[in-house]
Formats: sequence, structure tokens, C-alpha cells
Amino acid sequence: MKPNAAEPTVIESVGELALPPREPALPRPASPPGRLRRSRADGERAESHRVDSRRADGERVESHRVDSRRADGERAVALRDTWRALWSSRLLVWGIGIATVLAFGFGPQRGAFNPPGLSRGLGALGDVLAAPVARWDSNWYLLIAHYGYHPALGAYTVSRSAFFPLYPLGLSLISGLGVPPVAAGVLLSVCALAAALYGLHRLTTLELGAHGGSDVARIAVYALAFAPMTFFLSAVYSESLYLALSIGLFWSARQGRWGYVGLLGALASATRSTGVVLLVPALILYLYGPRRDRPPDRARAGIGEGWRRLLPRYRVRREVLWLALVPAGLVAYGAYLGAGGGDPLAPLSAQGVWSRHFAGPFLATWDGLKAAFDGARQLISMQRTHLYFPVGGEDPFVAASHNLILFAFLAAAVPAVIGVVRRLPLAYGAYVVAALALPLSYPVSSQPLMSLPRFLLVLFPLFMWLGDWLVRHPRAQRPMLAGSVALMVVFGAQFATWHWVA
Repeated sequence: MKPNAAEPTVIESVGELALPPREPALPRPASPPGRLRRSRADGERAESHRVDSRRADGERVESHRVDSRRADGERAVALRDTWRALWSSRLLVWGIGIATVLAFGFGPQRGAFNPPGLSRGLGALGDVLAAPVARWDSNWYLLIAHYGYHPALGAYTVSRSAFFPLYPLGLSLISGLGVPPVAAGVLLSVCALAAALYGLHRLTTLELGAHGGSDVARIAVYALAFAPMTFFLSAVYSESLYLALSIGLFWSARQGRWGYVGLLGALASATRSTGVVLLVPALILYLYGPRRDRPPDRARAGIGEGWRRLLPRYRVRREVLWLALVPAGLVAYGAYLGAGGGDPLAPLSAQGVWSRHFAGPFLATWDGLKAAFDGARQLISMQRTHLYFPVGGEDPFVAASHNLILFAFLAAAVPAVIGVVRRLPLAYGAYVVAALALPLSYPVSSQPLMSLPRFLLVLFPLFMWLGDWLVRHPRAQRPMLAGSVALMVVFGAQFATWHWVA
């Protein structure tokens, strides 16, 4: 082979080996026009479905991101408003109480019920610091936390059973860590108050945020933190703990977390007797909503559909059994007293020890009106010889002023209750009415509306409505809050100096 012919020959050989000869292509049969159109349509539908799926997935992801950012923003705002309201209000409560004791002393009734070692005998500084937080019923909680109930002693200790066990149990647990009893009570109450204010902010934003944004929630939080009787919320009292548990129950029910609803309800019914009535709003939220866990099973009935409006919007499922836990706290408390040799029904019968009696549903309202009228007559008469009403051992003028103040709180609560019924979901109004049924059906002979301001303090829907009302009436915001702070200063000073307030 010649050198100049070798390379073309190799290339030709390799090309023949690497590329086998092609077979002639056969003509493809033509598709019918109909089949061709159907195939194109199927492809377009599939592509459209894929595009729609990707768009829906993107929208869901974006919606989730927006919801997450909104929730993070709401939490941040709630934490900020809660912290500001908490520290400023508690600083004012302690400042007023301490300043009053330093200026006027501990008051004339210091020995009414003040066992040494509980809220007295804490040293010169300790007695002054305890003044705004450890008065009257505080000593009962401190006594139970230290000594227990001892139900077997019968009449000697039956008065203790009116104070439910969860709060003194918390005091005992914290004191067991080496914290002084009064400080343990303050720590428990303030932590519970912080949780309650935060929960109130979130719940108000959920229910009324569309009407005024975060302003409604912020004003509701400040209205509660600076309420006339707000000093009870940092005192050694169970109000703040019950308030936090009841708000948590409503929040959990709105989210459809029924296990938490049952647990929080059980704890609330172990804190106060009114905890049992939380079963009413829990059932209403379960059957009628509003709920965020799933859409309703039935559409909301129209105005003209009559009795169909009473049909539940949500079908009953197995999860409803969690609600049976709500009264478990009261049942467990009665069982504990019975197992200790006492009366399992003592928490109910003990109200008679404190001069409460059943007068009929809401009939204490009429008794309170008569007591306020007679109290006004007593004050106008300017004399203490003739009594217009039973005073229960108090000075007639003092008893008269108490009855007038108590009825004023009831009168102020009436428009708030109506507002809750009109502006908030049904469960909130039902809860307020059911909770008020207890104090307004069991009056005290000398003061039919005794302790009503404390009962109103823990009914958080009233403050939700108040925040909404003040946003819609901005000119009333400053006068309303200023008046509330002024009353808080007066009542807080009285409480610190052993004057009975509520």
C-alpha cells in the first residue's frame, strides 16, 4: 500500500465498520384527524393540570408563609404589649400599696386574720413589701399551702374547703424549692397574669382584629391590667391563675385542640367553683363554632329558617369525650375530701359558712339594688342610730358605702355583658352569663353582692368588648383609663391597709 493512500483507506475502513448501512425508512401511516385532535387535547389537559397543580402548590406554600409571618408578627406585638402592661401596672400596684402603708400604717384590722409567719412577722421590710399582695383571703391560701385541709376535723376546718386546691398546691410546690410563701404566691400570680394578658391579646386579635387591628387587643390588655380591682391579680389570690386557664381553654377550643380544652377545664374547676361553667362555652364552640380545625358540616341557617338555626353546625365525633374532663377538677377535689374523712360536698356546703345562701336565679340582683337604696338612705340620714338594713357588725356608713360600690360595679357590667352578647361569638356571652349566675344567685345577707368586683375581674370577654368599644369611641379612651387607674389607686391603698374591698 502506498503511504499516501494508507490514511484514506483506513478512514474508509473504519467508517464502514463504525457506521453500518442504514435501512431505508418506511413511510409512517398518517393518523386520522380525530385521533390527532384528541391526542393534542389530552396533552393540553395534562399540561394544564400540571400547571394548575404547580400554581396551587405555590399558592399554598405562599399562603402558609404569609400566615406564618402574620402569626409571628401577632406574637411579637402581643409579647410587647403584654410586657409593657405587666410591668407598668404591677409597679403602680406595689408603689401605691407600699406608699400607703408607710404613710398611714397597716390599718385598724390588721389582726382580723393574719397568722404569724404567713403574712405577718416577716420583718420590718417584709411586712411592708407584703402589704399590696397578702391580705384577707391570701392568708387562707397560705394556711392551706402550709397545713393542708385536714377534712377529718369537720367543723374546725370546713371553712377551708371553700378555697379550691390548685392554687395552694402551686404555692406549696414553689415554697418547697426554698421560696418564702408570700414570694411564692406572688411569683405564681404574676406568671399567671403574664400568661393571661398574652392570651387575652391573642384571643382578642383573633375575634376582633378585623374591627380595629391590634389596637383593640392592646386596649383590652391595658384595660385589664389597670382595672379597678387589678391588684388582686398579683396578690396571693387565685384570680390570675383562673383567668389564665379560662383564656387558654377558649384559645384551645377555637383551634380545635380538645385534649387541651379538657385538661385546662379540669385545672380551672380545681381552681374555682366557677370553673365548672367553662363546660358551657366549650360545648357551644364544639357544636356551633367558630372553629379553625375544620370547616362546618352544615351551613349556617338563615334568619327565616326558624328552628333549623338551633341545629349544630358540627357533627359530634369521638373527640367530644375530652370535654368530660372539665368538671374532673371539682370531682377530684370532692373525692380527696371524702377520702380524708370529710364531706365530699363540702366545697358547695361551705358557702353557708361564709353566709351565702341560694336566693333563686339572679335574685341577688334585686337584693343588691335594695341594699344600695337602703345604703343611700343610711348615708343621707347622717346618723347611725336607726339602721335601714342589716350591717353584719360593720359600721353602718361603711356597710352602706360597700353596698353602693358593689351595685355600681353591677350597673357598669350590664352594658358590657350586652356588648359581649352582641359583638362576640355566642360562646363568650354564654360564659359570662353562666359565670355571673353563681354570685347573683347566692347573695350574702349583709352584702348581697359581696366579692362581685372580683368575679367580674376574671370575666375576660368583658375586657375584649371594652377594648372594641374604646377603639370605636376614641374620645372615651383617656377618660375611661384614667378613671380606672384612679379607682385602682383608691382600692389598692385600702386593700394594703387591711380595709375590706371585695
